[in-house]
Amino acid sequence: MSAVLSAGDKARMGMHLKRKRVNVVALTLSLGAMAFGLFWLAWILFETVRLGIGGIALSLFTEMTPPPQAESGGLANAIFGSLVMVGLATAVGTPIGVMCGIYLAEYGKGTWLGRVTGFINDILLSAPSIVIGLFIYAIFVAKVRSFSAIAGVLALSLIVIPVVIRTTENMLSLIPSSLREAAYALGTPKWKVISSITLKAARAGVLTGVLLAVARIAGETAPLLFTALSNQFWTMSLTEPMASLPVTIYKFALSPYDNWRDLAWAGVFLITVGVLALNILARVLFRKKD
Repeated sequence: MSAVLSAGDKARMGMHLKRKRVNVVALTLSLGAMAFGLFWLAWILFETVRLGIGGIALSLFTEMTPPPQAESGGLANAIFGSLVMVGLATAVGTPIGVMCGIYLAEYGKGTWLGRVTGFINDILLSAPSIVIGLFIYAIFVAKVRSFSAIAGVLALSLIVIPVVIRTTENMLSLIPSSLREAAYALGTPKWKVISSITLKAARAGVLTGVLLAVARIAGETAPLLFTALSNQFWTMSLTEPMASLPVTIYKFALSPYDNWRDLAWAGVFLITVGVLALNILARVLFRKKD
């Protein structure tokens, strides 16, 4: 009997040792993958700071994009254009995304329209941004025969909408049903429950989705190449081509001129810092929600 128990104990000990070895291998591979990703991320951030921080000066925010080999110049028109188009795209896309997310979470569950809407939203989420830019070019720019900031706003808003829809739907789905049922038991109409209870409870998560959408469109170049194009000068007209940081960086980085390449790295630094700040803010808000 003791011999049988001893054999069983040995078998269990062998299985335990095998699981430990598998666990060590899996943990080592996971840590190695994480270290590999962090290495490249740190290298990118280091190069961005090293090459870009030297171009940060007052002239960067007060002067227009210069001609080649100019002694001075800045990115004022590109910064202004990016702020305008990103801000307007967020203002256009956020209400549409939030309302659609509310419909999917509160009204559209199990309906054919809800399933179709969710499927189309998944397609938009995975669609390359250049495809969205070509779509706006075909239906708007080619019709009016002019690049414009309005076209850029439309393209960027189509990127914002699916992100906000998915985040809003997911955040509202996490709200306990008991919270809704308690409000219904008190005679509260559904629209009031959504606006005053469920949406209010999920506002931190919804705001997180909006900030992540802004962070995504802040660095988009491809859709703006086919819609807003660019502008060497200052313009506040939405019906004309407008400069933006991503497109200006793309043009200047490919140029053979030192002053343009220096400005491109300064623009990269600005976008990186801005996107990093938005992501950190989104993480902080999400933790507060938990």
